[in-house]
Amino acid sequence: MQRKRFDIRSLPRVIMLVLPGLIGMAQASPARAQTGEELFKTHCAACHTVGGGRLVGPDLAGVGDRRAPEWIVRFVQGSQAMVKAGDETAVALFKEYASIPMPDQPLSEAQVLSIVEYTRGGAAATGALTPPAAAPVAAEPTQAEIEHGQALFQGKARPKNGGPSCNSCHEVVHDAVIGGGVLARELTTVFGRLGGQGVRSIIGAPPFPVMQRAYLEKPLTPEEVSALVAFLQFSDRNHALQQPRDYGPKLAASGAGFTALLLGFYTVLWRGRKRQSVYQAISDRQITSSN
Repeated sequence: MQRKRFDIRSLPRVIMLVLPGLIGMAQASPARAQTGEELFKTHCAACHTVGGGRLVGPDLAGVGDRRAPEWIVRFVQGSQAMVKAGDETAVALFKEYASIPMPDQPLSEAQVLSIVEYTRGGAAATGALTPPAAAPVAAEPTQAEIEHGQALFQGKARPKNGGPSCNSCHEVVHDAVIGGGVLARELTTVFGRLGGQGVRSIIGAPPFPVMQRAYLEKPLTPEEVSALVAFLQFSDRNHALQQPRDYGPKLAASGAGFTALLLGFYTVLWRGRKRQSVYQAISDRQITSSN
């Protein structure tokens, strides 16, 4: 029997048929390799503990016994959609935890269920897991810590690892802090809403996708986290006495002054310029000679 020769012209078709499957396998492998513990540390530990008590969100020890698996999967993947749909449990949790939205997690059903299985072990399974830099919060921060945190918040002091300043996305009401961005939530009273440990957890191990990307390779040091917590504690306690600065008139005045200075500079620079066309003299001579 004559063997059929391989037609090189069929190679692109073979690649198109096989390549999607290979890509899918490559993408799925890392996810399958992650255990429930690894997924918990990556996606949950900034706001939750397992057997360690409330943090930004509830303690997840035994959550699989309190909630149906299908409900947990839907909540992890889209908590705010459930809140808006009027799910009673989701709405109650949202209100109980200071109306702070839980970020939608890019996890599959299998990954969520593996986290749930991990949480069944309680504190013994996690070894009293806490987020990075979760040292005890001082009841009374020092003035030096507050001032350092203020400088870090508004960018006057650059973080050691080169991360962005907080007011590029957030704002606080404070006499000495210029208005910040509006990309994320206003933080004047965040310490009162979350408590010191909750604020520290979010700053030290950001659970929000934008913050995660911003500090992915530029994490804040424990000392910087403590300083920012101290500043936010001070801001929360004293916000009623603070008045945000209005930079509008000053910015308008400085803009007008700079414009006047620029016009004066060009007036001096161009004072010797020709005031008529270079061809005007030639035209005048021709007219005169023709007459």
